[in-house]
Amino acid sequence: MVGNSVLALRLAGPLQSWGASSRFTRRTTESAPTKSGVIGLLAAAAGIERGDDNALAPLAALRFGVRIDQPGTRIRDFQTAHHGVTGKSMPLSERYYLADAVFVAAVEGEDALLAQLHEALRSPAYPPFLGRRSCPPAERIELGLYEGTRLEDVLQEVPWQASAWYRRRHRSRTGEPLTVLREAAADDEHTAADTLRDQPLSFAAAHRRHALRTVVTTTVPVPVPPVPRVPPGVTRHDPFDALPDALEEESS
Repeated sequence: MVGNSVLALRLAGPLQSWGASSRFTRRTTESAPTKSGVIGLLAAAAGIERGDDNALAPLAALRFGVRIDQPGTRIRDFQTAHHGVTGKSMPLSERYYLADAVFVAAVEGEDALLAQLHEALRSPAYPPFLGRRSCPPAERIELGLYEGTRLEDVLQEVPWQASAWYRRRHRSRTGEPLTVLREAAADDEHTAADTLRDQPLSFAAAHRRHALRTVVTTTVPVPVPPVPRVPPGVTRHDPFDALPDALEEESS
């Protein structure tokens, strides 16, 4: 009997860009990683060539979801270029990015395939990037392989992956509802859903193709870690406690 596993990823870096559509010189980004982008990252790590549609198919069949742990800021960049031979100016292009964003992405599928992808992320054939080659990850990507569980459970249980400064800024809250975007399951037939054209069919340069995919939006409560309490009998050290005495001595 073939079992299912879930492979969890931490997608964080200075810049990310996850485009589901591009129009000539305007390259936009979605507010969260796309399935096409994450499957492309896994395919690159596994050494699958861009035009190998047969090898891509099992990865594209994985069930995908993403949790927005730190939404980041959308920024716009203007780029200019000149033809390498003629020196002629190329059209001005707009490219959009997410700055300082952190996501937890997960794929669900057969144990053997996800075990292979897990190992591939630890020793990738091609360097991973966050949507575009100009967006490298800041840290390791793989968060772990979870056996015998569901995508929904992993996206709810994986610890909050936001940056330390972001967690400190939100530590006064008792809880933080995080948005989850996931593919519909069999029991989601009566749940409201959207569609996004990011289901990869082919990454071949000559005929890149994507199909529509159903996306369900939910939220999960993630508790903000409380400020650590000082155990009884332990004196809390604060170097600033000495400042008032020092100021009094200087003024006397």
